[in-house]
Parts: sequence; C-alpha cells; structure tokens
Amino acid sequence: MTDFTTLLYRCEHHIAHLTLNRPERLNALNKVALDEINEAMDRAEADEDVRVIVVSGAGRAFSSGFDLKAQMEQKPTGAKIWREILDLDFDTTMRFWNSAKPTIAAVHGACLAGAFELAMACDITIAAEDAIFGEPELKFGAGIVTMLLPWMTNLKQAKRIILSADDRILAPDALAMGLVSRVVASGTHVDEALRTARGIALMDPNLVRETKKALNRTYEIQGMQTALKTALDIDHGIESHGSPDKAAFMEIARERGMREAIAWRDARYAKAQA
Repeated sequence: MTDFTTLLYRCEHHIAHLTLNRPERLNALNKVALDEINEAMDRAEADEDVRVIVVSGAGRAFSSGFDLKAQMEQKPTGAKIWREILDLDFDTTMRFWNSAKPTIAAVHGACLAGAFELAMACDITIAAEDAIFGEPELKFGAGIVTMLLPWMTNLKQAKRIILSADDRILAPDALAMGLVSRVVASGTHVDEALRTARGIALMDPNLVRETKKALNRTYEIQGMQTALKTALDIDHGIESHGSPDKAAFMEIARERGMREAIAWRDARYAKAQA
C-alpha cells in the first residue's frame, strides 16, 4: 500500500515497512522525502496493529543522504531558512530514535551523511555486505546535522570519521565499530530485517515499548539529547554563515553538474593526500 511519491509504505505481520523510493537519485533525501517519511511515521505510530517499523532503500543504495542537488537549485540563504531546513533534517532522523516502537534499518549500498545518521538512529541496523557508510559532509563544506556518531562508537573513531570525512566505511568495519548490529549476505538485508521484526512483533508491545524507553534513557541521562541539540545549533551557525568550500563546490555543480563537482572534490583531496 502506498500513496506517497518518494517512498513505498506497506504493513504486514504487524510490521510497517518504509522503502525509500527515489532510486534514480540514490534515494537522496529532499524536503518532499523528509515530509513523507514523517507522514509515514505518523501513520505507523498511530496504527495499533503496527508493532515494529522497518526502513530500507530501493535500487542500488539505502540513501546517499540529504539532497545536495536540491540545495544547489534552491540556493537557501539566511538564518531562518537554514533553521527550517536543518530542523526538518534533524527531527526526521530522530523520529526513529524517539519512536515508541522499535525501528530497524535494512541497509545496502551507499548509506552516507544524513542517511547514515538515520540508520544509526534506528534501534537495530542490518547491513548487507555491500553496504558502505560514511560522513563526507566536511568535504562538501557542510557540518553534521545529527551528531550521533560519538554516541554509537568511541570518540577517537568518531573524530577520525567526521574530521577526515571518511565515506568508505565497509560493512565489516562498521560492525567492528558498533555502527551496525549485524552484517548479512548481499541481497538478504531486507529479509533479515523483516525476520528480526517478526520476532519482535510476537512480544508484548507494552513490554517492548517500555524496555526501549529504558534503553534510550541510559543515553539520555548521559546528556545525548542536549548534546545533539547543541551540535545542531553549531551546524546552523555553519550553514547560515556559509563555507567557501561549499560555495566553490556548489558553483561547479551549477556550471558543470553534480558529477563534475564531486569529481573536483575527490581530486582535490586525492592530490592533498598523495
């Protein structure tokens, strides 16, 4: 069942399955996609028959992250507009952490930037062997919207990944760092996520809900929510002020296309690290 334009939504066996469905754009998360994810989450959370929520991606990837092409075309400027953009990004990601119902990400292919943060916000992340994770934002002259990474792995790894803009983290390495729950054979990630969800859905939903609340509370007592909001405020300042690196990247993208801009970015860093 679906009446969305950027995702598919179906319910079966007490499981709501959201499939990001912009395969021609590697499921990049534009405003429409973010709004529809929130609408789908509203639907799943209000449906008493739904006990578990699964999110996956159609096509070659889970998602390349927040849609840079949309930013290139819209040219957002000013503190008010950036606050609206970043709040929507942040709030959508945290829907999966804050949901009273268990959330499971089934990841394959690219899972980068905002999409990586969304996958980390889920309670369980099942990764296919071909999944690739990363936080390339600083290479684009952008900041981190939802600074979950330090809470999912140790601080040394989080700093290395974010400050070096590592976007080539393979699934076994992500597992070793605690960024995913399990790695499975390529092509089986959705089946494994749904199998896990069916097991959870057999349990008393009140028991599951209260236990998830207790688990999340462990992090919240340590100040996670406050730290995330502080990081979001810092990113708002970054984006509102603007970075010369991002301005240069976007100018090349507008003149020669996003593919050329990414090639320019990669060549720049390859030369510096040769």
